[in-house]
Amino acid sequence: MSDLFGGKKDDWATPQWLFDALDEEFDFGLDPCCYAHTAKCDLFFTEADDGLAQSWHGRSVYVNPPYSKMNDWMRKCADESRKGAKVIVALVPARTDTRAWQDSVLRTADEIRFIRGRVQFVGAEAGAKFPSALVIWRHRLNLLDRNPSRNPVKVGGFDIRALKPKGAK
Repeated sequence: MSDLFGGKKDDWATPQWLFDALDEEFDFGLDPCCYAHTAKCDLFFTEADDGLAQSWHGRSVYVNPPYSKMNDWMRKCADESRKGAKVIVALVPARTDTRAWQDSVLRTADEIRFIRGRVQFVGAEAGAKFPSALVIWRHRLNLLDRNPSRNPVKVGGFDIRALKPKGAK
C-alpha cells in the first residue's frame, strides 16, 4: 500500500509540538502503534508487540496508526473504548468516504476535530496531501454502538497553526 506521500513508508511520526499540545489536554500513557524511533509515550507497542492484540484498559492512548492498516486500528480504537481505555485520540486522514470512517468513526467516536492546515509529519518535506482529523473515543459502559439520533458525535475544529512553534516543521 502506498503511504501519504506515494511511497511505501508507513512510519510517519507525529510532530513533537503537535503531540505535546494534545498530551497537555489528554495526558497520554500509551502509544500502541509505533516504531521504537517514533514512540511518543514511555509505554509503547511496536509491530513486534502487536498493539492490536494488547489491552489498552485504563490508559489514555495516542494513536497515529499505520495508514496501511487503518480499518484494523479504527476498529481497535472503538473496541478498546468499550473495554475500558480512558480516552483514545487518533490522528487520521479525514477520509469520510471510507469504510473505516463510516463504520468505526461515525458510529462509535465521541468527538471529531477536523484539523485546519496540513500536518507535516516528521521527516516529510511538506505537509500531507490530505486533510487530517483527531478522532476521540471516551470510555463508556453498556453502549455497543453510538446511536447518532440520540447521542450525536461532537464535531469541531483544531487549528494547528497557532500551536506550531516558529520554524518547526
